[in-house]
Formats: sequence, C-alpha cells, structure tokens
Amino acid sequence: MDLKDSIYIGQIAKLHGYKGGVSLFLDVTHPEEYIDTETFFVDVEGILTPFFIESFKLKNKGFAAVKFQGVDTEQNARSLIKKKVYLPETELKELDQSSFYDHEVIGYSIEDIVKGPIGKVTGVADLKLNPLLIIDFNGKEILLPLFDGLIVNVDRESNQLKVNAPEGLIDLYLD
Repeated sequence: MDLKDSIYIGQIAKLHGYKGGVSLFLDVTHPEEYIDTETFFVDVEGILTPFFIESFKLKNKGFAAVKFQGVDTEQNARSLIKKKVYLPETELKELDQSSFYDHEVIGYSIEDIVKGPIGKVTGVADLKLNPLLIIDFNGKEILLPLFDGLIVNVDRESNQLKVNAPEGLIDLYLD
C-alpha cells in the first residue's frame, strides 16, 4: 500500500503510559468510527508500515490511547511520536448520498439549492464545535458550517455537492 491508496486519519501525538502505549490524535470528524479498526498504517520513513492494534480507547477531543502489538517499551513507542497514521481507502465504509469523507470532497464544485453554483471546495476545517466547508468563489473564501441538513446530495460521479445554506449566509460573503 502506498500514500495514493490511503487516507490520512491522524498523528501519534505523545506517549501514553510507560509500557509502549501512545496517544493518537484522530484528525477526523467522527473518531468513534475507528474504534473497531484492527490495523493502522504508520508512515515510518516514507513506508506505510502496518501496526496491529492490541487495545484502543477513545479519549476526548479526538485523542485515543492506543497500544500496538510488539511495541512494548517506552523507547519503541517514542520512535513513533509525530508519525502520521493512515488507513487504506478500501477500509472506509461506503457513505450515503448526503455524507462524505473530508478528503474526498476537496475540488468538488458546490451548488446551493437557492443561489446555484458557489465555487469549489478547497478544504474542510474539522473544528470540533463548528466544522466548516471551505469554498473558493472567484478568489473569495466562503465558510459554510457543516450541520445536519446542509448537504442535500453528494454526487461522486460529477464531483459535486448540493447544499442548502442558511438564508442570507452566502450573501454575507458576496457583498
């Protein structure tokens, strides 16, 4: 497996305990979706290396206490700090027509059901209290809060998101 077939999900932030455990920051919208993961792929000097999970306990703010099989000392765990963690794209579950993975919508065109085309997605700000869709509209940045009901449809064939933005929100950016 290489980077083009994988999805970045987080980074090993620090040690967790003294017996080889680490604290993994899951840079994803729903960390709880990764509780049953059996293997993470860690970028070790440019090689995505599989690490089998012995234990996984979700903490708060996107962190999880993780113990990998074979990583039994503080020294071994220390070598993993700041390493990026990935999963194969094939491990991600298929989503419905109103849901998406953050990475997949970068570059998608956005169409509001009232305003029509409003630009392209340049990013997703995964803020815990208020995640945002970042859109470029002719050089102007539009930020749409990701709340239940915003996304009307995800068209993966035409790379388009149809949204129902709150009345007046888009106008604030275009005036």
